[in-house]
Amino acid sequence: MVLYNGSKPWTTPLDIYEMVQPEPPGFLQVYQPHLRYYLIDEGRYTDADLSLRQTPLSGVFSVENAGESWEALQRAVDRVVAIIQVDPHKERIDRIITRWLKRHLHRLGAGVNLERLESLVEDKDMLAENLENLVKKERQESEQLGIEKGRLAEAREVVRTQLTFKFGEVPDWVEAQLVQADHDQFKGWMRDVLFATSLEEMFKH
Repeated sequence: MVLYNGSKPWTTPLDIYEMVQPEPPGFLQVYQPHLRYYLIDEGRYTDADLSLRQTPLSGVFSVENAGESWEALQRAVDRVVAIIQVDPHKERIDRIITRWLKRHLHRLGAGVNLERLESLVEDKDMLAENLENLVKKERQESEQLGIEKGRLAEAREVVRTQLTFKFGEVPDWVEAQLVQADHDQFKGWMRDVLFATSLEEMFKH
């Protein structure tokens, strides 16, 4: 069995027979061994697929598929806890998945102190609080990014309007620079357009 959790889909043949390259001559192919393996490609399972499988492994897949979205991770962890609570081997599964989750969060750079986390079931409130803080931080960063993008779009439109008013239709090569510009560049162009005699002079094209 092969358990694969890479970011790209698994494309390797499922039988060693098909992996032998270059292909041997016909008289040798009858001696070429067949050995198939069972593939579990984590990335091929959607959230809907996983929701139909109430097993600890499907819960782990949900956590890994959440990626770096703390909100999605919080939902996935809640699902794992619910699965563990009804598992007949609850204590053992809880210990194993708790250790794994702590390492997983560390790899993601969660930046939370989980040293006291010994059990997802017993310490679920502590973990939920940590994840909720990460979700709030993620939302704040997302909102700030949205505000920043809005300001850039507004500055871009101001400069585009100035250029159109003074030089006519904005050519593609100028538009390409507007799309990639930051705030400092826009501030400079708002000033430069007052004195420039051509687009080439202004953008040093």
